Amino acid sequence: MDFLGQQTPLSRAGLDTTRQVTGAGYGRDGSREVAHILVVDDVPANVELLEALLITDGYTVTTAADGYEALAFVAENEPDLVLLDVMMPGMNGFEVCEQLKAGETSRFIPIVLITALDQLEDKLRGITAGADDFLTKPFNRQELKARVRSLLRIRRLHNEVEQKRNLLSRLLNRYVSEEIVNTLLQNPEERMKLGGEKRELAILFADIRGFTRFSENTSAERVVEVLNECFHDITEVVFKNKGTFDKYVGDSVLAFYGAPISYGDDLERCLQTALDMQAAFKRIRDGWSDPELQALGLGIGINFGEVIVGNVGSERLMDYTVIGDKVNVAQRLEQSAQGDQILISEAVYRLMEGHIRASEIPAVTVKGKRDPIRAYLLETIL
Repeated sequence: MDFLGQQTPLSRAGLDTTRQVTGAGYGRDGSREVAHILVVDDVPANVELLEALLITDGYTVTTAADGYEALAFVAENEPDLVLLDVMMPGMNGFEVCEQLKAGETSRFIPIVLITALDQLEDKLRGITAGADDFLTKPFNRQELKARVRSLLRIRRLHNEVEQKRNLLSRLLNRYVSEEIVNTLLQNPEERMKLGGEKRELAILFADIRGFTRFSENTSAERVVEVLNECFHDITEVVFKNKGTFDKYVGDSVLAFYGAPISYGDDLERCLQTALDMQAAFKRIRDGWSDPELQALGLGIGINFGEVIVGNVGSERLMDYTVIGDKVNVAQRLEQSAQGDQILISEAVYRLMEGHIRASEIPAVTVKGKRDPIRAYLLETIL
């Protein structure tokens, strides 16, 4: 049945008749110059009428003769709106709608069901399938255009929100891994509040040994260039091992493992990060010809224990960081490490005993503690 309520032959059914017609232009809608509408119907007269109405308003129109063609098209191209007939052979409009709304990306495409079915149970079935709007045949042309404009406006707003979310995600990815970014974006209000909580974390400090001496006799431009080269590879290792980057402190890096997400193997990933950092730094150093640069090393200190982790600062400017005695001990271990050494605390050694190869070194004197602390030189993870 066509949009005027008359019977017409199913001459398009089963044919590969997907085609596209471009309108004169429609203003910007996110990344597109014109809105792209997919018309799905097995009756040629219905398609021709919709094409004529939509193209005069400047839309790009693609047509599909049945549900299978429609799904195949959406799998490769994402339209801004779908006008979908219900009574079609093979796969009806309800089934097509359900499949589109189940897709990870296609579920956000607005769908208008255009049908001669006007019973309440038919509309309820369409709502259950995920339809965003309905038009009953025969429909009013001005009503069709108004509903198309309304749904495209919603689609554009959704696109704008997604663009901003993607931008925020890329910005956050400079500081933490993708998994942590996704967690933050799922509950931003909770994650962005000031305050902290007690958590058991693995803390890592890494510092470039000999860099102060190198920078004293080197231009500022060259100092920054070398520092950026080192930090690039060192920081990538933190993200690769699903750690949380905290901050740069001069020529040092602070990272921690177990917050805001704990994976159950936080300490092991922290130790692996340290080993990967040393390997990365060695590759960088091997590429330098300057004797002063070749003399640089990387000292790393690792501790594990209960700390306060959370947002510290003000509502305007905050820092997601770790605070506590365990953090201070990790920093002191790093300061005691020689170039290319990884020093771990006794707590780390006991937790990983049997899973790592490490040798005890003379007790380390830590500022603020009366007695020296036991420390171990990490060699490898078994």
